[in-house]
Parts: sequence; structure tokens; C-alpha cells
Amino acid sequence: MNLLRQPKAVLAVAFACVIAFMGIGLVDPILKPIADSLGATPSQTSLLFTSYMAVMGLAMLITSAVSSRLGVKPTLLLGLAVIIAGAGLAGLSDSIRAIVGYRALWGLGNALFVATALAAIVSASSGSVRDAIIFYEAALGVGIAAGPLIGGVLGSISWRGPFFGVSVLMALAFLVTLLLLPNAAARPRPSSLRDPFRALRHPGLLGVALTALFYNFGFFTLLAYTPFPLDMSAQQVGLVFFGWGAMLAFASVFLAPRLQGGFGTIRSILIALTGFALVLAMMAIWTDHKPVLVAGVVVAGLFLGINNTLVTETVMKAAPVERGVASAAYSFVRFSGGAVAPWLAGYLGETFGDHVPYWVGTAAVMLGVLVLAASRRHLGHIDESHTIPAASAAPAQDGAAETRDTSMARAA
Repeated sequence: MNLLRQPKAVLAVAFACVIAFMGIGLVDPILKPIADSLGATPSQTSLLFTSYMAVMGLAMLITSAVSSRLGVKPTLLLGLAVIIAGAGLAGLSDSIRAIVGYRALWGLGNALFVATALAAIVSASSGSVRDAIIFYEAALGVGIAAGPLIGGVLGSISWRGPFFGVSVLMALAFLVTLLLLPNAAARPRPSSLRDPFRALRHPGLLGVALTALFYNFGFFTLLAYTPFPLDMSAQQVGLVFFGWGAMLAFASVFLAPRLQGGFGTIRSILIALTGFALVLAMMAIWTDHKPVLVAGVVVAGLFLGINNTLVTETVMKAAPVERGVASAAYSFVRFSGGAVAPWLAGYLGETFGDHVPYWVGTAAVMLGVLVLAASRRHLGHIDESHTIPAASAAPAQDGAAETRDTSMARAA
């Protein structure tokens, strides 16, 4: 598979995805400097992730309704514009409360962009659904890997640097999307705000969403809390999480398809989640040993990359609904875990010690393993094909999805 042999529409959205996902890791190296500069506690500083993820999760409920009315390109541009404003205003702020608030605005923009971008790439891709999702996850991995590195460099100058860096990079992504992404030739049928909730009635999609909720609990415990026990400079933390992001990107593109081919999709996800839980348990036992924390962060990237790719593909095929609706429903549930985990990890670390957040993260991920195992009977069709079949169970919605897919492919 040649990842670059894609229509220009896909390449434009993928480039914007790289920049968008830089925003997640870009902030990670400056969590402790922000806390030190503004006199904030770890739990207060972790609210930068909580407000971002909470608003992002809630906003996912409206993304399919908004994009089906405005169109894919205007929704992507609106999301990018909101991110530019949120990041820039956060960089200008002088209090932790203001930064937390502007991170919430940033989360709104990211919701509009991310959910729409995934559906756009899958729809306009020249390959199979699996290839499109691997391409999307590759963009995600590159962005997540580069974010901490750039954040560490800018953060060594000032904790405000990464926020302004996001605004500048997002402005570049805005221009690329504006100039290279064509307008769709036709509008899909407007979707309802109730559609994501209806989609969650499908047991397979609900099971995967709940699995991702618990998995994200462990993921954001790792991401938001580890900089505090590491107690390193912004550049050093950036390098550690660059290693994590590089492993995530490698596993997303190369390991996930191989594991899927050998063991099947659901079994591979269960293997990856169990491996991630074991890494968190190792970090819980040896929290006082920085080399173990560093190794744990980097190795976790392998399991997270496998899981991200395979879970995303499973969501696209778990229920007979439009891709944008499935993505919105799934993201709403999973980001709830990402919203609670950063604050809770900070609180548990302050109150009970640095070991406890990792033990709680381990338990959450293992709970996700149990939920997915219980949902396997509703996901037996996942490996039947690497394309999304036209589901006769929802002809009106699928007809709209087909119209959107065809129009975007022609526009590309």
C-alpha cells in the first residue's frame, strides 16, 4: 500500500490531521512548567485535558448534524478556525482558569474537525476502508509524534510558545484545506441530533464505544499524569513522548495490519489492550524509577497504535449507519473517559501517591477488555470484508452516505 497514492482531497485533509493531532502532544511537555509558573496543582493543570476532552465529547453529538448541513469542507474550516482562536487565546492568558476555558473552546473546534476528517478520508480514499483508516491513523501518529517534540522546543522558551505554535500551524492547515480540498458536488441528507443515540442502540457499536471509554481512561492517565512523576525539563518530556508517538505511528501502519491478518480484528484489539494494561501495571509498580516510566511510555505507543487503527476500523463497520454518525456516536462515548481521567489521575496522585493513578488506569483498561470480550458475538462480521457494505437495515441513511461518498470521490 502506497500511503501517498491518494486523491489530493485525502492528502489535504490528512495534512490538516497531522497539524490537528500535534495539538494533543504539543501541550504535554509544558504541563509541569504551567503548574510551576501559575502556582497550580497537578489536578488543576490536568483540567487542560479534561475541559478539552469533555467539550470535544459533547460536541461530537452535533458534528454529523453540522457537517450534513454545512458540507464537509465548511465544517472542517470552521473547526480549524475555532482551534486557531482557542489556542491563541490560551497563549495570551495569565491564569489556569482562563487556559482551561480556552482549551474547552479548542476542544469544540477539534470535534468539528476530527469527526468530519475521518469520514472525509474514508469517503474520498482511492483504496479500501482499511487502507483509508490506516492512512488516517498514520496522519494521527505523525502528528502525535511531532507534537511533543515541537512542544518541548517551544516550551523550553516559554510555556506560551506551544499555544501560539498551534495557532500558526493550524492557520497553515486552514489554508491547505481551503485551497486543496474541493467542495462536494452534492449535499447529503441532513442528519438529526438523535442519530448518534440511535446508532448506539446497535450492541456492537455500543460495546466498542464503551471499550474505548475505558481504554481512553488509561491512555489519558499515561498522557496527562506521567510528566509530573517524570519531573524533567520540557525538552526531555518532549523527547520521551516523541518516542511514544513514533512507536504509535509505526504500530498503526505496520503492526496493526499484520496482527489483524494473523489473529483477526477483535482478538488483536484484546491482545493490544491487555499489553497496554500490563505496561500501566509496570509503571504503577516502579513509579519511582524514571527509566521504567520512560520505557513504559515508549512501549505503550506500540499497543496504542495497534488499538487505535483496529478500533477505528471496527467502528466504521460495527453498525449499519452513516460513517459520520458512527464516528460521532463512538467519539461521544469514548471521550468521556478522556475527560475524567486527567483530573482524577492528578487528584489521586496528590492524595494517595504517584502509584495510584496507574493502578486505576490498569483496572480501567482491563474493564475495557472484559466489555469487548462480552461484545464479540455482535462483531463477528468485522473480518468478513474490508469494505463497508450497503446496509439494507438503514436504506435512507445509507443512501445519503452513498451520495456523499460518490460526490467526494468525483470532486477529488
